[in-house]
Amino acid sequence: MLFRPLSALAWASLCTAAATTRLLKERVHDPHHWRRVDTAPRSHVIPLKLALPQSRFDELEDHLLAVSDPEHERYGRHLTKGEVEELVRPGEESVRVVEEWLEEMGFGEGEAEWSVARDWVLVKVPVGLAEDMLDTTFHTWQHTSSGAYTVRTTSYALPKHVHPHIELVYPTTYFGDMRPMSSTVQTSKADKSLLENYRAAAAQRLQGSEANNGTIDPSCGQMITPDCLLDLYNARGYNASADSNNSVGVTGFLGQNAVFTDVQSFYADYVPEAANSSFNVVLVNGGENNQSLSEAGQEADLDVQYVFGLSYPTPGTFWSVGGSPPFDPDTSTPENRNEPYSDWLDYILAQDEIPQTVSSSYADDEQTVPMAYAQFVCRKFAQLGARGVSVLVASGDQGTGDVNPDPETSDLCIANDGSNHTMFLPKFPASCPYVTAVGGTREIPEVAANFSSGGFSNYFTTPKYQQSVVSSYISSHVPDSYISSGLMNASGRAFPDVSAQSVNYLTYFGGELSTNTGTSASAPAWAAIISLLNDARLRNGRSALGFLNPLLYSKNVSAALNDITEGANLGCGTEGFNATEGWDPVSGLGTPDFWKLKAVVAP
Repeated sequence: MLFRPLSALAWASLCTAAATTRLLKERVHDPHHWRRVDTAPRSHVIPLKLALPQSRFDELEDHLLAVSDPEHERYGRHLTKGEVEELVRPGEESVRVVEEWLEEMGFGEGEAEWSVARDWVLVKVPVGLAEDMLDTTFHTWQHTSSGAYTVRTTSYALPKHVHPHIELVYPTTYFGDMRPMSSTVQTSKADKSLLENYRAAAAQRLQGSEANNGTIDPSCGQMITPDCLLDLYNARGYNASADSNNSVGVTGFLGQNAVFTDVQSFYADYVPEAANSSFNVVLVNGGENNQSLSEAGQEADLDVQYVFGLSYPTPGTFWSVGGSPPFDPDTSTPENRNEPYSDWLDYILAQDEIPQTVSSSYADDEQTVPMAYAQFVCRKFAQLGARGVSVLVASGDQGTGDVNPDPETSDLCIANDGSNHTMFLPKFPASCPYVTAVGGTREIPEVAANFSSGGFSNYFTTPKYQQSVVSSYISSHVPDSYISSGLMNASGRAFPDVSAQSVNYLTYFGGELSTNTGTSASAPAWAAIISLLNDARLRNGRSALGFLNPLLYSKNVSAALNDITEGANLGCGTEGFNATEGWDPVSGLGTPDFWKLKAVVAP
């Protein structure tokens, strides 16, 4: 957008707007781990998205739950792109009011970018104009750990006549600290030799077998390979097709690059049938595709190698989404939009064809995400589900908050609402009820990983599909003190939904063999299993599975999972939650058994 000198009429409009009664739209407390540096340069250009009310979202949710419920007559009859857009389209009055307001603020034709459904509009404005529009002051903030800069405010207001027609303006108050849920260490040549020997033995033992014989090589308790997952989750013997119209996708945020040479090295060692195969890379919002080994992304390499390797030859897409570059307070150069959830969702929802399965391994502390923004993003995930997409996300790697059971030293689990009381820290987007959150296990036999994030949302209520099992767990296993002291919200959306191995996944990263640990490994494992099940359904003339949770919590499917009954997640000066029979907020409903699941969903 080119900013021309404002005309006398435009200045008069601004003066009139300034005198207009303003109503507060949102206010947040100064966030933990961020410090206010200075007022932002008024010439610095920021992108603002204005979200309009989706007055028919309740109808969309009804459709979503109907087509996702295996007991419903409409199961599997997903909505089209056009049908979803019609259901999220705001009222004509809201569109008119916002259009007129933007015109009053000096935006000419073509300077506001509207979504197809007109449920949001993007404008790029200097900080000075944004402050006038929103009756606020923007500051430069610095993260106390990473040192990264951003431009944000802690409150904003809208003209009284505009207020009911805009749900939120973002990323105004968004101080999220999105991060990939994994960590990396080098492995030794001896470890690699051990695993290569195991791979050869496993291939010989199980060649031609439709299901494994229950034997899991002991080395899988130390490190995980694709063969380990095939054995652990009873997925031997199924061969996907490249021609079933099935596809799978992986999100990449924060500058994560999936390097082809790393993927090829991994395939050569552990998925030889996929050698020389490739995948699509799609750049979103300034994303990059840097193929230098020095620019390899630990998270991206892990996700791509396991999702695409296990689901081969299913076509795969990696979305490289522009991240959050550091902000230099001395420049007025426009920054990238730096809250990638909605940027990716807006992009993918605008596409006519979408992969049926999506894996995402990133998370924020829920409380760092403004509630209005979290709800807006969560509704976008609901749109994906209504169109038949299964979205699997990592539950997080901080247990109930910081993986520290010692009340004397646990000091990170602090509410940011000004009360400073101790509370568990649920993760977003795992807390969104329209995604499938994947927790972590370890060892053989499997036990829940103590870092597997799980608990109860403070933003979203318990959805109907999980009310029974969650109520049972709370009444039987949650200490009363957790609720009475405000550590947790007993009426919140509970997560994770399921789990998978999360420790010591072998990957190639930057040309070297490495291991990765975290629920960022669990989500790709589940995504690959779901992609295989979608392949089986599509080849039999059925629809894709779509939004998974009502299906997963149904009696027939939950019985096809491996229940995890040992282990606990720790944190916030407590012993956290215990794994137990049935659903629990550490391992969810359990880990997958492919052939049992296939017998239910694609017989």
